[in-house]
Amino acid sequence: MSTRKSTRPPARAALVKTVVAALDEMKAVNVKVMDVRAVTDVSDCMVVASGNSDRHVKSIADRVVERTKQAGFRPLGVEGERDGEWVLVDCNDVIVHVMLPRVREFYALESLWDVAPKAASGKKPPARRKVAKKAAGKPARSKTAAKRPASRAKAAPRGKTAARKPAPRAKSRRTGG
Repeated sequence: MSTRKSTRPPARAALVKTVVAALDEMKAVNVKVMDVRAVTDVSDCMVVASGNSDRHVKSIADRVVERTKQAGFRPLGVEGERDGEWVLVDCNDVIVHVMLPRVREFYALESLWDVAPKAASGKKPPARRKVAKKAAGKPARSKTAAKRPASRAKAAPRGKTAARKPAPRAKSRRTGG
């Protein structure tokens, strides 16, 4: 058993470099690489990029698949090529999202998956609202219950209404009944 360390970079880093090079080669716009290992087990890294048109998005995704195959990585799947608004290339450890700018703005994947800005900003996260605790033995009253008159305070539970007689049916001309 050899204890010698490999000088070769980890496969994930090589895959990310290959993907970013393919995106750069095809003039992808606003490329963002996110390390999502702390957030999910689905993937180690997500790459989000934009294309200028649906054809551009499709060709960027095709180039990513082509270059990853040439580098010795096998993409697991490609989704969304038909429409071309959002194409996802799943390279196992790296997931690549190539989108039109309006689709990217609408879904805002960066804000969903990127955890680095929250930690690096130095700001405290927003305070959680405190939940009012019930006093011992006293049930909590809602504000709307306090405003209701006493006669309506205890209405019948939904679904348990007084029995009603069914409305008479209109007679049909065909059946005569």
